[in-house]
Amino acid sequence: MKQITGADLFVRALKEEAVDTLFAYPGGQAIDLFNALYGEKEIDVILPRHEQGLIHAADGYARSTGKVGVCLVTSGPGATNLVTGIATANYDSVPLVCFTGQVATNLIGNDAFQEVDIVGITRSICKYAVTVRNREDLAETIKKAFYIAKTGKPGVVVVDLPKDVQRAYGSDFYPEEIAVRGYKPNTSVHMGQLNKALDILNHAAKPVFLIGGGVHIAHAEKEMTQLAELTGVPVITTIMGKGAIPTTNSFYVGNIGIHGSYAANAAISNCDVLFSIGTRFNDRITGKIEEFAVNAKIIHIDVDAASISRNIDVDVPIVADAKKAIDALLKKAKPLHISEWTDKISRWKKEYPIDMGKVGLTPQMIIQSINEGFKDVVVVTDVGQNQLWTTQFLDSGENKQMLTSGGLGTMGYGYPAAIGAKLGNPHKDVIVISGDGGMQMNIQEMATAVVYELPIIICILNNGYLGNVRQWQEMFYERRYSSTCMRYRRSCEIGCSQPGYDCPKYTPDFIALAESYGAKGIRVTKAEDIKTALDSAKQNTKMPTVIEFIIDREANVLPIVPPGNALNDMILEREENRE
Repeated sequence: MKQITGADLFVRALKEEAVDTLFAYPGGQAIDLFNALYGEKEIDVILPRHEQGLIHAADGYARSTGKVGVCLVTSGPGATNLVTGIATANYDSVPLVCFTGQVATNLIGNDAFQEVDIVGITRSICKYAVTVRNREDLAETIKKAFYIAKTGKPGVVVVDLPKDVQRAYGSDFYPEEIAVRGYKPNTSVHMGQLNKALDILNHAAKPVFLIGGGVHIAHAEKEMTQLAELTGVPVITTIMGKGAIPTTNSFYVGNIGIHGSYAANAAISNCDVLFSIGTRFNDRITGKIEEFAVNAKIIHIDVDAASISRNIDVDVPIVADAKKAIDALLKKAKPLHISEWTDKISRWKKEYPIDMGKVGLTPQMIIQSINEGFKDVVVVTDVGQNQLWTTQFLDSGENKQMLTSGGLGTMGYGYPAAIGAKLGNPHKDVIVISGDGGMQMNIQEMATAVVYELPIIICILNNGYLGNVRQWQEMFYERRYSSTCMRYRRSCEIGCSQPGYDCPKYTPDFIALAESYGAKGIRVTKAEDIKTALDSAKQNTKMPTVIEFIIDREANVLPIVPPGNALNDMILEREENRE
């Protein structure tokens, strides 16, 4: 066998794992790896402008393509800048392999320059983390990393590569397969439990499917749609599960949760069988746990045994991959006669729609224009009100995909994740929907989009506030707008509780900033200009376009379940609009 350096084996391993895109930022303890990548034609090395932007881009690439996202950074601050992105991706079960440079093994533990224990730092927020201390272990460790990242419940693997291991010579052998002792992802469906679940479902008068992000992770959207249409059971989704069946499908009810639709939350509160697939039942979904689906038998399918009955006690637990479980259900399920129940849900949808009205420039109008104007699209949100409005109004499913940071709720995720999505889907339109606050957290990635000629459309919903926190301050903290106004100046009055015409000018000027990067900028202040702006952006095929939408400064996301309340105890409209 040929003797090659660890750095050269690293490049070979990426090729063997079919890695075509590597998100990477160089530094002293990774320079040998970058040297080995020099001139490489089979791997597209993408240089973002910050390591956090880099890992969010790898995340967006992975979510939108179904492949493993891969990133490479140096030691110390390069590695620690990945931490938020590692937690973001791992919480949402995104398969990533993150390579970090490290000081030579003889220096580890000696407080060497740019040395950190990145394995210790990330162990609790990733699926697996390891430092390669011997050159002979390198090939097996990398193979293991990709296998662990993409099997079972996907997640993030961190591989720390000391400098001496990168430089050391050893065999060029790279294994085709690997078995990891103690790691045996479940690949079967327990048919006894599945039959029990089907028997309960078949005797239900008021059943619902509750679908989470696990259906997307398993790529089971087509099968889930078939199951809903076969059984006639209404489908409710979490934010992460939205699009598991097309939102235009007649069996789709809406999102559940603190900003879910009235019909979805009411259906959960009144159902007699709750058939859940691929969700964690976190607090944003359940509201007051003691009053969650109290009259229902609960069936829970999840690939992660630890997620079952962790937050909500279930009657029938089934540990299985969502796609395999749904395939098995399709072979045995039958149509249910539940028209009285489905008619009631339809009435709820008609009587209590989510509607922001026809006055002014609203997020609903913007998102509905996106629905009408883009047929093959990936929409990436940031976090905050922009995310919640998007999950309420965006059509998704089939050729319309939505990416968002659901579990960790990471501001600054949207734009770099969209860059990764566009690199992975060059022939699709990619749109970012962001707030003015989140946009500024990784705005330096505008340079990345410009230099790689990525025609991403960035829709900034600018209300001049950190809007989601401001809304809570308005509704639950007596309008004490503490540290949420983005127009604040030191000269402003202390204790301001509402915007005024004399508020300072917003900083920055997003249009001028976009143009300074070499991007196109458009500002929209009237509803009639939304379509023109989006059409103009669509024609701009060599650079990103920023569209700044100036929206009502105190626009709220409604409905909302107040903290501590049950799902069926919702605020449907602003207090001043109630009779």
